[in-house]
Amino acid sequence: MTNLDIARLRADTPACEKLIHFNNAGSSLMPTPVYQAVLDHLALEQTIGGYDAEDKAEPALEDFYDAFAALLNCHRSEIAYVENATRAWDMAFYSLPLKEGDRILTVEAEYVSNFLAFLHQARRRGLEIDVAPCDSSGQVDLDAMERLIGPKTRLIAITHIPTQGGLVNPAEEIGKIARRHGITYLLDACQSVGQMPLDVQKIGCDLLSGTGRKFLRGPRGTGFLYVSKKIIDRLDPPFIDLHAATWTDARTFKLSPDARRFENWESYVAGRVGLRAAVRYALELGLEPIRARVTLLADRLRTDLAELPGVTVQDLGRVRSGIVTFTKDGEQPRDIQARLRAANIGVSVSSKSSAQLDFGRRGLSQVVRASVHYFNTEEETGTFCKVLGSRA
Repeated sequence: MTNLDIARLRADTPACEKLIHFNNAGSSLMPTPVYQAVLDHLALEQTIGGYDAEDKAEPALEDFYDAFAALLNCHRSEIAYVENATRAWDMAFYSLPLKEGDRILTVEAEYVSNFLAFLHQARRRGLEIDVAPCDSSGQVDLDAMERLIGPKTRLIAITHIPTQGGLVNPAEEIGKIARRHGITYLLDACQSVGQMPLDVQKIGCDLLSGTGRKFLRGPRGTGFLYVSKKIIDRLDPPFIDLHAATWTDARTFKLSPDARRFENWESYVAGRVGLRAAVRYALELGLEPIRARVTLLADRLRTDLAELPGVTVQDLGRVRSGIVTFTKDGEQPRDIQARLRAANIGVSVSSKSSAQLDFGRRGLSQVVRASVHYFNTEEETGTFCKVLGSRA
């Protein structure tokens, strides 16, 4: 059981009155305090202009770094605001000093945008890509991963929770492997941040990227990047501006000494204010109670789905998240999504184009993705299964 006040959390989420929102892995619902923080800043911009509004928001904008430092157990100087999770991950990856012949080690369940970047840089720089296989549970085989490490392995890059299923990859164990071999470790925490505790010291990653719109319940168009101070001096951002660097004289410049070298001067200020409010909201609730609640609801949903005729739960792994994926005999995932939407139930569909290696290995083309959060209820999981099973 958890100590979360579900009635209060649902009151902070007015859409719960009419909508069963099981698409939190796509974009969650902003709680009222987050929504209000964004609106208040936009109203201020309308009233006094963007520059003066940003000046007035300075305390919240500075607390952004302290809030994320508390969320991830790092120093505020190791946090950068970036416009979205993909751009944050790209800024980290493309800044690494990789050269021809260097090898990237990843996993079968890696996210499409990340793997496209691997392929892009493999073509551009002559890099090599190694993919660690899965074990019998479906998570990465740690022993096989370590055996793939060679003298040219320069980067381990994985997605903590894949977009296409409930699997939680063993991030801490992978961090131990990376440290043993002195290899840079980049973790995509897009789906894990906000639904479970993340401690970068325990994980042992050098770089971690994430978004605001998913389980953190922040506004769209917001993201962040953690960059360990141990690695910062080795990273050359793919592009910079007057915020990321200082023009010291006519022909020289100096990069920001901390993670802000990955930021832009121009940004969505209302979004930064809103994301800061979302992190503070999550910290107030506590990430352990959040994880317990999400796990409870997701396990309940998987159990109920498994009892429905023709339904197959497709989640893998020893540890599972709030993402629940399934297929149903005789009904395509897109048709299921449309039928659920007509009943005011929100889900999404994951396709092979986002997970070529994972889905290709499993012979899947599409799955329905239902992702729960702490403000959802057991009654909603029951209604979900009743609607899903209403059509043979």
